[in-house]
Amino acid sequence: MTENNHAPEVTPRLRRAAVVINPAKSVGEALKGAIFRLCETQGWAEPLWLETTVEDPGTGQAREALKAGVDVVIAAGGDGTVRCVAEVLAGTGTPMGLVPLGTGNLLARNLGVDITDPVSACYDVLNGSEEAIDVVKSRLDRADEEQVFLVMAGLGYDAAIMADTVDVLKDRMGWLAYVEAGIRKLPGKPVKASISVDGKEPVRRRIRSVMIGNCGRIMGGIEIFPDAKIDDGVLDLLVLAPRGRLGWLGVVAGIFGRNKNETESVEYFQGKSAEITLEREQEFQLDGDHLGTGTHLEVTVDRGALKVLMTASAV
Repeated sequence: MTENNHAPEVTPRLRRAAVVINPAKSVGEALKGAIFRLCETQGWAEPLWLETTVEDPGTGQAREALKAGVDVVIAAGGDGTVRCVAEVLAGTGTPMGLVPLGTGNLLARNLGVDITDPVSACYDVLNGSEEAIDVVKSRLDRADEEQVFLVMAGLGYDAAIMADTVDVLKDRMGWLAYVEAGIRKLPGKPVKASISVDGKEPVRRRIRSVMIGNCGRIMGGIEIFPDAKIDDGVLDLLVLAPRGRLGWLGVVAGIFGRNKNETESVEYFQGKSAEITLEREQEFQLDGDHLGTGTHLEVTVDRGALKVLMTASAV
């Protein structure tokens, strides 16, 4: 009788994804079925499927995914869903994946992710490699809790556009709906602002908007922060201060012209942190989400804090 010395074979654990999905942006059960089949064909376990709600737009679901020990948390929705998932995953080492379903899809556009086909985007996550990107922490009006953004924050005119964009037009026209709101919001009064970068002596301006960028492109593929890189540990600030009736022409020249810094209506700054104090309350937005009004904003970049699992890469 021969003795069997062979140890029993151990079946390797299949990797597992969690999908945090905004059902309002989804095409329904067809997408769910396609992603489940895709995970099976790509050698992944059945995904954990977590739908967001109005009350919890993604943070609770991302925490549930972390507790389950998944290998990637896929944010399937618009920029708001992505931001909520990133807020939880930053600093944990668990990567995020992107399946764009929204109007703006700003982070996806900046990273070169496929925004036309959610199943293709999911395939790129499951077969991708990890990239580390910067996360920016923000604190409005000295609030107890920080909020993060990945693409851009804004105080003033640009946030007013986000607050006033008509949802019906967004569904029909996409990013052009923001142009319509932007034209309506052009008339307005400047506000006195104090802007300090990296704790240096503040500059004082009468501004219509201050924007803080973590990467360069916004709606319509417009590159508003030409020097911004999402993995360089640096923030890019854009101050819009149009003067008089022709001031907005100076803004257009400053943003789209060849000599971007040579206009009194537009100024660029760079640093690892910034503090902005306003004379009176202005609208505030993070990655296209309008989040109320405030007079004081602190931002700090957290270099390489978030891992993103992806195939296409512009980083």
